[in-house]
Amino acid sequence: MAKLRGEAFWRETLRSAHYVVAPMVDQSELAWRLLSRRHGAQLCYTPMLHAQVFLRDANYRRENLYGEACPEDRPLIVQFCANDPEVFVQAALLAQDYCDAIDLNLGCPQMIAKRGHYGAFLQEEWDLLQRMILLANEKVSVPITCKIRVFPDIDKTVKYAQMLEKAGCQLLTVHGRTKEQKGPLAGVASWEHIQAVRKAVNIPVFANGNIQCLSDVEECIRKTGVHGVMSAEGNLHNPALFEGRNPLVWEMAEEYLEIVQKYPCPLSYVRAHLFKLWHHTLQVYQQLREELAKVKTLEGIVDVNRELKLRCQEEIANQKEGEKPKEGLPFFHWICQPYIRPGPKERCRENGDSGTEKGVRGKRALEEEEDGNSELLSKNKQKKKLRNPNKSFDPSLKPKYAKCDQCGNPKGNKCVFNMCRGCCKKRAFKEVADCPGHGLLFKTKYEKSLSWQHNQRGIQTPEISQRGDAEVEEMAVLKEAGDS
Repeated sequence: MAKLRGEAFWRETLRSAHYVVAPMVDQSELAWRLLSRRHGAQLCYTPMLHAQVFLRDANYRRENLYGEACPEDRPLIVQFCANDPEVFVQAALLAQDYCDAIDLNLGCPQMIAKRGHYGAFLQEEWDLLQRMILLANEKVSVPITCKIRVFPDIDKTVKYAQMLEKAGCQLLTVHGRTKEQKGPLAGVASWEHIQAVRKAVNIPVFANGNIQCLSDVEECIRKTGVHGVMSAEGNLHNPALFEGRNPLVWEMAEEYLEIVQKYPCPLSYVRAHLFKLWHHTLQVYQQLREELAKVKTLEGIVDVNRELKLRCQEEIANQKEGEKPKEGLPFFHWICQPYIRPGPKERCRENGDSGTEKGVRGKRALEEEEDGNSELLSKNKQKKKLRNPNKSFDPSLKPKYAKCDQCGNPKGNKCVFNMCRGCCKKRAFKEVADCPGHGLLFKTKYEKSLSWQHNQRGIQTPEISQRGDAEVEEMAVLKEAGDS
């Protein structure tokens, strides 16, 4: 049977899907997809998978796609990042029996994509993309789709989309932001670009960007004319988005945790989902935020979720008539609702003017006054600072160490050779010597080895430590000759 293409593929295989859950690294796993499908999602993507890893690692395939069969998880599109036509095709061939289409990720804007040379950082390499899609379209039994980001120029974005269509792409998802628009600089996605692409191609188009509630979905379809709308962050904060509901957070959290019991996933995925669902509540109950971050078991996460529910129910019971949501939220914090990512200025205000006010934690950057200078601490340094408030990152305050005679690294304080452990190990091995300071006992072990050999042969010989293997062997031969 010939594979369906274009409109027929969208209408029959994808069942005319309008509501789509985006591919999200470590977040659109099976359990979350099932939760989303229960609440209105009509099509889901797997998380972005690395084609090279998928090809060589059977465990990676099993964990991300070959797990327990789940008929409810269809239609499903598997997304790969790749930059080599053969690798992409071979990975797609391994996945084609478990999905309804294979998607090529051309939209990831993160630094890891830049280092790996994939995602949005391939959008200028049109010859390579044509070869990848042409070969996959020829070899793979399911349709090939693409997810892209736009160029600043609408005309170039349209030509890009037309090139992908000509190469064999059967469905195009357009994220209306450029690859530079990410994190605090994300800004508003351009539906103008998406509308232009939709008018210029003859294949189905999905829109991505600016989707926080069902009314946004309807408005996007009306303004751009797309076949469907994809949501990522909106779905993470409210998995009932496509139902047009704003349920109580603990209802969604408890339902998700029940699904995880049946379809397990890494604990880090579960924790990340609860951080999103409880985002606004965790700004109120900071202690429970810390507990959720530290908990090491699924049962522990369930306990934190239960405690958050109890705190919210107590707050509801004590609520005064006519009381309105705080912090400018559309709903009370225990109700699933959008999270608007703050820009750089808003983030500074959100974290406090100096970032050091009591009870205020910066999400990505924390300013500390050290010797009168303002230093911007990385996220990793923030964590270290939280564990040890007295820790300083001033290089001039770091302790000075004596250097190894060989390489310049810090030497061991009790090393007999005045070296670091690496250099000491090489020298001690070469000279068959001991260094108690580094716990290296080459001489001692060698002597014990010789002693054991002599005991095995019944030879009593003095000064074992002064004789080498060759001498011992010679003595054994002479003794055997004398015996004969």
